[in-house]
Amino acid sequence: MDASESTTEEREPGLKPPRRRWVMDTRPLRRPAYRRLWGSTIVTAVGSQLTAVAVPKQIYDITGSSAWVGAASLAGLVPLIVFALWGGAIADTMDRRKLLLITNSGIAVTSLLFWLQAFVGLESVGALMLLLAVQQAFWGLNAPARNASVARLVPEDELPAAGALGSTVMQTGQVAGPLLAGALIPVIGLPELYLIDAVALCVTVWAVYRLPSLPPLAGTAVRRAGVKEIAAGFRYISGHAVLLLSFLADIIAMVLGMPRALFPQLASQTYAPYGEGLALGLLFAAIPIGAVLGGLFSGTFSRARRHGWMVIGAVVAWGVAIAGFGLSRNLWVAVAFLALAGVADMVSMVFRGAILLSAATDEMRGRMQGVFTVVVAGGPRLADVLHGTAGSAFGPRTAVAGGGFLVVAVMLVLAAAVPALRRYRV
Repeated sequence: MDASESTTEEREPGLKPPRRRWVMDTRPLRRPAYRRLWGSTIVTAVGSQLTAVAVPKQIYDITGSSAWVGAASLAGLVPLIVFALWGGAIADTMDRRKLLLITNSGIAVTSLLFWLQAFVGLESVGALMLLLAVQQAFWGLNAPARNASVARLVPEDELPAAGALGSTVMQTGQVAGPLLAGALIPVIGLPELYLIDAVALCVTVWAVYRLPSLPPLAGTAVRRAGVKEIAAGFRYISGHAVLLLSFLADIIAMVLGMPRALFPQLASQTYAPYGEGLALGLLFAAIPIGAVLGGLFSGTFSRARRHGWMVIGAVVAWGVAIAGFGLSRNLWVAVAFLALAGVADMVSMVFRGAILLSAATDEMRGRMQGVFTVVVAGGPRLADVLHGTAGSAFGPRTAVAGGGFLVVAVMLVLAAAVPALRRYRV
């Protein structure tokens, strides 16, 4: 079912109460198919975070080593990157609903296996890392198809609103999920966290089952999803400046300006008078909380038509906020700057996502989302290495502030040098 087939009557924009222009734009939820897809995300956003907390906790309980926890993260990253690129190509060659059914079922079975190994007390780091690799491989196959499907479920002018709805749910899960996991582990134990995630994924499978069929559009050439098709996706990006710039904008913001690797050092040194535990928790929570607030009030920006300028402005605002955080000695001022960075990140996510869905043809959307998944997953991890090294060499506050200023400078130079992003609008 295309968005144009919806029988829900649209209300004239002028009849909408003015105050609602400030809050989240919920027009995409009038589309039944999108509403099912979004509703399933609400359930899994929290459930997936339970597993994200349970795996490193179980590995640390078995080994007593943070090095093993870091190794597990790498074990999950490699298959995520490989299968996200391949999954993007697959999503352009088959019914995306069918691919979502297969991959969501695979993730659910993996979560059930996580529960089983914890329930029987296997205590095998190797088994945990293998399951994590399989889970991330399924997730890599799933994410491009899920994201690419949105453009077939809502009209183009509602893509920013749909992006804000989806991103707000995911960011809320990143805040609520770890807090819920921390509260539940002492009460019900670690195995049950995996089981809750598995049950939540069953809800997702049912919601996807009720989606309309999403096969390749009529006239699309029949092809196999292989290395040739993945390479064609990269050639497509290089030939469309606005798509390339949307990826570069995220890389600039995340690699140069994501300071999370320095949060522990800042909490133990700069903000130690406030209590190291309190400071660390606030620093990690501030950006997601800001992103959630940005989503809740996304009606202030989701109707903007100059998508390119919105991305440029959001990345610059992110850089300024990160620089302000780096210069702050007061914990509460620092948290406020990080929250502002979270708002800017939400705006950037919304319009970069909209550009990828509107500027690419449907036969290329899966591959664009595959690259997007890799950039989103890989950028912060590269930032961890860069900021960790810079923090050791120059001190954490200098590294953070310098990264923020670099984001602003590089983004402005790029926007001035290549006008395609500035000129893009819908």
